[in-house]
Amino acid sequence: MGRIDPMYQFSLDSYIDLFNLSIQKSHRSAKLEERIRYLNEYHTYAVYRYTCRGLFERHKLLFSFQMCAKILEMSGNLKMDEYNFFLRGGVVLDREGQMDNPCTSWLADVYWDNITELDKLTNFHGIMNSFEQYPRDWNLWYTNSKPEKAMLPGEWENSCNQMQRMLIVRSLRPDRVAFCVTAFIVSNLGSQFIEPPVLNMKSVLDDSTTKTPLIFVLSPGVDPTSSLLQLAEQSGMAQRFHALSLGQGQAPIATRMIKDGVHQGNWVFLANCHLSLSWMPQLDKLVEQLQVEEPHQSFRLWLSSSPHPEFPISILQAGIKMTTEPPSGLKANMKRLFHLITEPQFTRCTKPSKYKKLLFALCFFHSILLERKKFLQLGWNIIYGFNDSDFEVSENLLSLYLDEYEETPWDALKYLIAGVNYGGHVTDDWDRRLLTTYINDYFCEQALTTPFYRLSVLDMYYIPKDGNLGSYKEYISLLPGMDPPEAFGQHPNADVASQITEARTLFETLLSLQPQTMPQGVAGQSREDKVLELSADVRSKIPEEIDYEGTRKMLSTDPSPLNVVLLQEIQRYNSLLQIINSSLVELAKGIQGLVVMSTDLEEIFNCIFDARVPPMWERAYPSQKPLAAWTRDLGQRVEQFARWAKTAHPPVLFWLSGFTFPTGFLTAVLQAAARMNNISVDTLSWEFIVSTVDDNNLVYPPKEGVWVRGLFLEGAGWDKKNSCLVEAEPMQLVCPIPTIHFKPVENKKKSAKGMYSCPCYYYPNRAGTSGRPSFVIGIDLRSGATPSDHWIKRGTALLMSLDT
Repeated sequence: MGRIDPMYQFSLDSYIDLFNLSIQKSHRSAKLEERIRYLNEYHTYAVYRYTCRGLFERHKLLFSFQMCAKILEMSGNLKMDEYNFFLRGGVVLDREGQMDNPCTSWLADVYWDNITELDKLTNFHGIMNSFEQYPRDWNLWYTNSKPEKAMLPGEWENSCNQMQRMLIVRSLRPDRVAFCVTAFIVSNLGSQFIEPPVLNMKSVLDDSTTKTPLIFVLSPGVDPTSSLLQLAEQSGMAQRFHALSLGQGQAPIATRMIKDGVHQGNWVFLANCHLSLSWMPQLDKLVEQLQVEEPHQSFRLWLSSSPHPEFPISILQAGIKMTTEPPSGLKANMKRLFHLITEPQFTRCTKPSKYKKLLFALCFFHSILLERKKFLQLGWNIIYGFNDSDFEVSENLLSLYLDEYEETPWDALKYLIAGVNYGGHVTDDWDRRLLTTYINDYFCEQALTTPFYRLSVLDMYYIPKDGNLGSYKEYISLLPGMDPPEAFGQHPNADVASQITEARTLFETLLSLQPQTMPQGVAGQSREDKVLELSADVRSKIPEEIDYEGTRKMLSTDPSPLNVVLLQEIQRYNSLLQIINSSLVELAKGIQGLVVMSTDLEEIFNCIFDARVPPMWERAYPSQKPLAAWTRDLGQRVEQFARWAKTAHPPVLFWLSGFTFPTGFLTAVLQAAARMNNISVDTLSWEFIVSTVDDNNLVYPPKEGVWVRGLFLEGAGWDKKNSCLVEAEPMQLVCPIPTIHFKPVENKKKSAKGMYSCPCYYYPNRAGTSGRPSFVIGIDLRSGATPSDHWIKRGTALLMSLDT
């Protein structure tokens, strides 16, 4: 578990203690088989309960499933070839020998890859052909909102057990995998394994001894101090509770507090250990000393730290870990915020009617910002740590400014709250635009003048009528427990997209927990044989290098900006192809024992086995594609430049996604236009015209600028007829956008009304990495029947490449 989070460290000693406890507490029986069964059942749940206390919410289901799979594997009730397929999916490097997809209108190629590979497993022979036989039935199953509960087409309904049904769901509807996993755990282990016990500080205290440190693993926005103070009062330790926040110069005080506490029987709480990592080795020694000396019976050492790889493992293993997390959901967050507001605070403002309405709007605003992160890339480009103090400062500002001014100072309030206070966290320009859009919706004159002013397109979220503090709390308690995506201004597809990403994370994490040596892999192959076969397959698909020198000589008479870009791209791709080829040759030698397996080769080996792209190969350009799709994509990228180099003529339609540095190419197009018209390149900007004709009709390059093809729209659909944004179809997470004419224009005016400035990203990770941002350019698209704010809340963007 330490691979998932550095704070997940468990020792054999604590496991033995737990096992001994299970022997004492489990139900007894004179019959040996029964006694063993009782002990197994009790101990399995005891391990789950003990471990869950120290796990973050997002990892609890994963832990249950890993336990469930291991138990079934050891009892021989899990077919390993099926389980491996569940984790890895279908890897198809070469689609030439593959049966054609019979349902191209609704079934993506990546899902068809899964089906063709699934067909190779013993119990699934013939599933490919069933798509030809029952295309309508499969389409009905695929578009069902809960396919895991729907009947499978044809004979598959009766021939599949639960695990096999999961494989079909995993192949076609990865967004429903978490629901399948939950049901699988319930039917194999019991429902108590999907209901993590609520953290009870009193029982944790009872389980602890004077020698075990109690460690809070922190997450943003939560401080355990108040609940710890409460516990101290209940336990009669309030007078002997000593807390200290660690940081520079606090180490000697902390040491003295622990030594005094050991003798006097105090509770010592050292907060934020991650801010004093240099002192951790000393703390480690102090904890070691506790194991040998006999501290006062009442002594307890409480620690809190954010997850950090340098936190001493021995303290984590010796202690009891508890995770602290903020509540999730709009309702839970609003409930908590109104819980923080006291009666005097609620009634202090001299303009109570305005204050109460805007306070409610502020609560909703804060909760929306926090919860929007569940939509991942469609939520925020970067996850921000908005916290309670942002809310408290904003609430103070609201009260002060309403008292101070007769007219509501909207601009000042919006600037101070969204621009300075919350905006202080925000580092991405597009995220800042979203923040401004939300505050403009909630802080406006209509919010005060319209009764029951709606805060979203849904009827259930509105500003309630004036009342006392209790009436607002009562209204919040009536809100739905599950947040519909529309509450955030999102499309229902946004939930599907985040569920698919969560499923992918689940698979990646489970793969990282798999043993790195397996005697027999799929179909009786060893890991080494499987990797040799896959790496040979990858090598056969890797294109030839492009003749750089020949191209350079051919273009030497015309040093235009575009030709310079072509030569730079050829250099980068050639260097990547050399790295791939040499690493695959070395890997084959390493597997055969002809050279030593270095850590780099070990990493490539593991990546190829898991069908992932080795990090060493990703240096030329970022991508989130799995290995098979990445290899095919690389071939297409190199082919674009090889053809250009061979003909010495730029293509009519540029596949922008094929460039390692698309911004360099776009700058070169502007430079060429500036030279042609004899004007300064600084005065040029872009105009974007989305084509309404098929690509076959675009035979000649445009007079000015370039045609750009191959972009995808995420978070919206495209109306070809009216050339504007429309709502996406259900389950349509991305849609291709027609070719766009990038036209350089001089002294362009600001975007016209009815246009949405749509950010274009290199790949689905919109934040990019520290060394390489993902954002490429903002493209103006017609926003259609809805205002641009609608698409801002949808997180609508263009992507150059997908993760499939």
